[in-house]
Amino acid sequence: MKKILVLTSGGDAPGMNTALRGIIREASFNDIHVYAAYDGYKGLVEGNILPLTNQDIAGTLQLGGTILGTARFPRFKEKPYLMKAYQNLQHRDIEGMIVIGGNGSLAGAHALHEETGIPVVGIPGSIDNDLHGTDMCLGVDTALNTIVYNVDKIRDTASSHGRLFVIEVMGRDCGYLALVSGISCGAVTALIPENQDTFDKTAFCNLIYKAFRRSKKHAIVIKAEGFTPFSDEELGQELSEYLGERGYEHLDIRFTKLGHIQRGGSPSAFDRVLGSKLGIHAVRQLMAGAKDVMVGLVRNEITTCPLADVGKGKRERILSLYQEYMAQEFLMAKKLTPGS
Repeated sequence: MKKILVLTSGGDAPGMNTALRGIIREASFNDIHVYAAYDGYKGLVEGNILPLTNQDIAGTLQLGGTILGTARFPRFKEKPYLMKAYQNLQHRDIEGMIVIGGNGSLAGAHALHEETGIPVVGIPGSIDNDLHGTDMCLGVDTALNTIVYNVDKIRDTASSHGRLFVIEVMGRDCGYLALVSGISCGAVTALIPENQDTFDKTAFCNLIYKAFRRSKKHAIVIKAEGFTPFSDEELGQELSEYLGERGYEHLDIRFTKLGHIQRGGSPSAFDRVLGSKLGIHAVRQLMAGAKDVMVGLVRNEITTCPLADVGKGKRERILSLYQEYMAQEFLMAKKLTPGS
């Protein structure tokens, strides 16, 4: 293999540039020329493709985002776009591809291989951490550190004013960020989409009530953006009524969204090492003849998973983590008499 192409697609994640660096270095050691499609699949279809060298990635190790640019392009999986992308690859004699991105991006990579046969290796780059086949996606550790850092700041003002803060974090339909940051920040609980179908609003309100009755002066709840049974307004109304009937009518309840600050920033040491490893092994997989796989981290070892399987997600693992660390207090709240 003499020519490969790399692109970053979908939502950006800290550590993508580190993965690019690993790809370039491993490729150069093996006399492989690397090309980049700028702005993801959109650039691949439009022919926005240029050589990528060691000079291009010099000094990017500490940068968040992606120097290649990225874009969401859901129509890429349609045959005309797949074939146009393949023609652009053939025109440059490119023999393999590496795609850094999340669920939708890797589904696009799988579709390209299925339609054209070109070897494709995926690297899981997504702060959502919702991909099957890897314990950690690139960018998750940095996002968690950002969340914890900012929740600690919010706790300062929450404790000063005796407030209850419900803080929304990213994750799309996956509750990993909310759950792990909730554990890390000492939140009363985390509201996650994995168990929203069985969410008991009375038990939730009672859980908050019991926390304050145990002499808590303030409280933090972490809510995943994919937790949707109630709007912030509805949840706030439920809490206000329940707590007000029990002597906490003056409790100030605030809702805060951390937003896109979770995507940005210099990657953590963990993400820098992970990105380097995944980039290096992605090139090695292509050299070894892999055609339709994702490289990932499982039990601290670099492994591979079929691209067709990465969309299975992590629901059961997240529910297991929730049961281990947070479910007990919710169960106790259900058993307690609401007025006690």
